[in-house]
Amino acid sequence: MTDSLHFGSLKKSVILLHIETNLFDLYLEGKPYHPTVDMLRLHRTEERVWEQANLHVSIHSDQLQVLSIAVFNPNRGELEPWQNEQACFPIFYETQTYNLLVEKKADIDLSFYHENYSLREAVLPKGKRVLSGNLNFQNEIGFSELELRSSASSLFRIRLEVFPVKMDYKRDYQVILQDVNHQIHNLTFDFLRKTYQLTGLKETKHQSLTEYFTILRYLFDQLIKAVQRIEGSPHTQMHQSQRIVPAERAKKINTKTLQCLSKNPQQLVKDPANGMVRVRGEKYVPTHVLDTRRVVNYDTQENRFVRWVFLRIEQKLKDLWQLLKDQKRLEDPLLAQTMTRMQKEVRRVLQFDFLQVGTMKQMSVSLVMQMAPGYREVYKYYLMLLKGLILQDDLFRLSLKDLATLYEYWCFLKIHQLLSNKYELVRQDIIKLDYSGVFVKLKKSAASTVTYRNPKNGEIFKLFYNQALRGPTLTQKPDNVLTLRKMETSTEYKYVFDAKYRLNPAEPGTPYYATYDGLPGPEEDDVNTMHRYRDAIVHAEKDSEQFERTMFGAYVLFPYPDEKKYKEHRLYKSIKAVNVGAFPFLPGSTKLLEEFLDEIILDSPENAYERAVRPRGSKEYYDNKYTGKNVLVGCMSREEQLEIALRNKFYHTPLENITNHKLLTQLEYVALYQSKKFFGKSNEIVGVKYYGKIKDWKIVKRGEITVISSKHNPPDKLYVVFEIEEWETRKEIILPGGHGVRSIAFTSKYIFDRAQEIAELKLENEEELLLWREARRRGRVEVKLDHEHLDYAKKVMSVSLKGQ
Repeated sequence: MTDSLHFGSLKKSVILLHIETNLFDLYLEGKPYHPTVDMLRLHRTEERVWEQANLHVSIHSDQLQVLSIAVFNPNRGELEPWQNEQACFPIFYETQTYNLLVEKKADIDLSFYHENYSLREAVLPKGKRVLSGNLNFQNEIGFSELELRSSASSLFRIRLEVFPVKMDYKRDYQVILQDVNHQIHNLTFDFLRKTYQLTGLKETKHQSLTEYFTILRYLFDQLIKAVQRIEGSPHTQMHQSQRIVPAERAKKINTKTLQCLSKNPQQLVKDPANGMVRVRGEKYVPTHVLDTRRVVNYDTQENRFVRWVFLRIEQKLKDLWQLLKDQKRLEDPLLAQTMTRMQKEVRRVLQFDFLQVGTMKQMSVSLVMQMAPGYREVYKYYLMLLKGLILQDDLFRLSLKDLATLYEYWCFLKIHQLLSNKYELVRQDIIKLDYSGVFVKLKKSAASTVTYRNPKNGEIFKLFYNQALRGPTLTQKPDNVLTLRKMETSTEYKYVFDAKYRLNPAEPGTPYYATYDGLPGPEEDDVNTMHRYRDAIVHAEKDSEQFERTMFGAYVLFPYPDEKKYKEHRLYKSIKAVNVGAFPFLPGSTKLLEEFLDEIILDSPENAYERAVRPRGSKEYYDNKYTGKNVLVGCMSREEQLEIALRNKFYHTPLENITNHKLLTQLEYVALYQSKKFFGKSNEIVGVKYYGKIKDWKIVKRGEITVISSKHNPPDKLYVVFEIEEWETRKEIILPGGHGVRSIAFTSKYIFDRAQEIAELKLENEEELLLWREARRRGRVEVKLDHEHLDYAKKVMSVSLKGQ
């Protein structure tokens, strides 16, 4: 079944399936085409051959005869004869509407049945001879069974297969199911939806009520038959019952009877004619004797176990009933009827005589439970009821969550997997689940938080699922939020990754096609939601009314397989421009997001901040902040100078050293450099340790500076004297690292606070700062200048990691 060139032209509804029988004609009408499927060439192999779809027809009455079956072939654009179990094209898709029409040929009672209540109610009688209605599977994928009944008995069934429209069935959807079930085996399961998958049994520690009810419903009638078989021949124990009875009622007399009479002679009366007991030649007759009888006892370990099993089933059914009632799922009368019947049957079984026994205190497997008819079946079914279910071709039919929910879960779990492959998990019990309902869900809010550590620098970061973020206006609940903390700052950098199971295929002739050069991508309103998240999620410090943005980026995750092609999309390029956009994210398309996650985790605080859109005028503001020379680094010529400067809270230097006098107006700090020449003795500090904020400054003659003497400078030479508020000590000394300061040098406070070696104080332009920041994130930096002394150097020669 090769790809069709004419497939995309079939945009009108056609008859997809026609079944003719002796009692009725059945038609399923709809579009065998979906624009997204056709644009993305989904459900094809590499050779452009269609995947095979499952279609099965089964007859359940001797009165019914199938005369012909025809299935639509989109390659030929017409119906063609079809044999049962023969492969067919994928012609049924999620979110599309299909019309079911049944025309009776005979006067029979005919009704439509589906396990899902909403689909069942969609197809109703239209007059005396017609059943019709619209079927829409929404975002549910897999098998679906349509059934026709006559007088409440099954007459005819069709099993069809529903395909996804935004991802490939085999390549993507099946892998998503496997990925989710691999991490949390029952997270994909739901309760009585419109489609189902085949499942088998597996061991589990946490069984959901959905799994329990699925297994129980399949085994229930067999379980009842097994216990009825036990009732015909229950396991018993025989024991002797001894009691005092009138002599004429005694049935069995033995030596114990005589022993009892010898101890109770008052029960003997004289009877010379018929005495049974002779005492000293006289005959006596007993009035009462000890009678021994064998009694049947049902209170065995095996019967206690059977009772315990049915009590457990009764409680599970009560719990399920209450949950379904709370969730308004019992509006389905057939489901309520099924559960009511099961509960009545269980209560009836518990009234059996052989089950009026005590409480099971401990369980041990006897030969009776393993081999006796009825008992071995109950024990086998009990073990099956303890198990979970796993997706495979097996006995049990189980509904799965809709694809939009599954995709949301998978995105969270896949991001977690990508991060845990490269970074350390701080906590192992990370993903929290909600077992309170009929089926398992991911627990929302702060409960589902994964914490990681970057082994390269020790930074901690967190991944939140569906966290509620309250702001001054409305609460926002994005799907996934990655929160980063950088070592050099206390600011939290947050990024939203919101899963959207939506895709615009960019059909020719549409505005989307014209706007984005024919490239498929995310829906525009989803990207607009990312702008809302970024702007609406704000934070205010305690006791402050000033709010600040905490979201530094927001991105849509959407199902699209071609990462290479998507790189040319405007909404991918917008990530670099404004930090809002979208990433394609499917099992085989995770590279772009993985690279981006590594990038933002390794970002310096400055790079992280600069990714965000800043207000107009920020460039001039931050250029001045980063490159403004507001720190003077002065060299100490001798130990006495350092001691006097620290004691008197001042620093002085010849005015001629400051060639640009405008610098005096912007200087805010003075730092003291202790050279290796004068302070390089043992136990002496070399480098910059002390710095202080300038309180005031003035220009004076050298002779006016009396706290420290000078033999080499004339008294009328002009000096600048800086008055310091308080000298402070750096936590980490700025080391020489092969460079020094001859007299004085200037740098910015931003660089001064982060420098580890003297040469780093020379960094000035944005390119040098970028190289330096990124190198610092990966280890210690080596900056090489074109001169040994900082104040004589003209330029930075290189910036690299130490040892490279």
